[in-house]
Amino acid sequence: MTNLHGQVVLVTGATDGLGRALSAELARSGATVLVHGRDEHRLADTVAEVESAGSGAVRPYLADFAELSQVAALADELLTAEPRLDVLVSNAGIGTDVPGGPARQESADGFELRFAVNYLAGFALTGRLLSLLRRSAPSRVVNVSSLGQQAIDFDDVMLTRGYSGTRAYCQSKLAQILATIDLAERLDGTGVTVNALHPATFMPTKIVPSPISSIADGVAATMHLIEGDDVGSGRFYNGLRVGQPDPQAGDATARRRLRELSERLTGVGAG
Repeated sequence: MTNLHGQVVLVTGATDGLGRALSAELARSGATVLVHGRDEHRLADTVAEVESAGSGAVRPYLADFAELSQVAALADELLTAEPRLDVLVSNAGIGTDVPGGPARQESADGFELRFAVNYLAGFALTGRLLSLLRRSAPSRVVNVSSLGQQAIDFDDVMLTRGYSGTRAYCQSKLAQILATIDLAERLDGTGVTVNALHPATFMPTKIVPSPISSIADGVAATMHLIEGDDVGSGRFYNGLRVGQPDPQAGDATARRRLRELSERLTGVGAG
C-alpha cells in the first residue's frame, strides 16, 4: 500500500460528488491535493472543505474543460507551479443529460460536448503533464470511466447522426478506456502506470437521477487505484475488481485510430 503522506495528487472535477469526496479522503491521508473545478466560487468552497478534512496542503486550479485552450493553460500553470505530480485522477465529466435539454451540444472548439469534456480534455491534460509524471515516477494516472460504454463510430465520432446523450456519454467513457490501455502500453517501463475504473453504480451526484451505490463506494474503489500496490497498468476496474470493458477496448487498431484522431483534434501527443 502506497503511503500518500506528502504525495501530490491532482483531482479534476473536484467540486462535486466523487471528486469532492475523494479530495477530502486524500487530504485525510496526508496528500497534497490539487483540486480542479470550472466555477470559481464552488472551487473556493471545495478548497475550504478539503483543507478542514486533513493536514495536507490544498491548492485550487480553475479551468473549463469544454475549451481546450483552458486545458492547455491549466497544464502550463501546473507545470510552472508544481515540482512533482504523483497521481493524476481524471474525473471531470458530464453525464447523459446536461442543462439545455437532450439536443446535441458542442464544445467551444466545435466538438460534441461529452466527447470533448469527458474524453478529449483528459487526453490533452494527461499528454501535457506526462513530462512531470515521468519525472515524478513512480506515478499513476487514474481515469474515472463507467460501465456505460458504447463502441466508437469512427465514421461519425461527433455523432452528427442518431444523437442521444446516453450514446454520447457511453462513447466518451469507452474512449477513456481505449486511451488508458494504449497509453499504458506506450509508458511500459517508465514507472508511470495508467488504469481506468467504473467507481460505483449510480452514485448520488448531480449527474445521477436515481442513486444506487454510495459516494463512499466510489471513493474506496478510486483510492484502491491510487494507493494499491497490486493494481498493475492498462486495466479496467469495476469497483475493486478487474472488469471486462466493451470488446472494442481490445482492438489495437481501434486504439491506434483513436490516438491519432485525439492527437489531431487536441494538438497534443499521447506519450
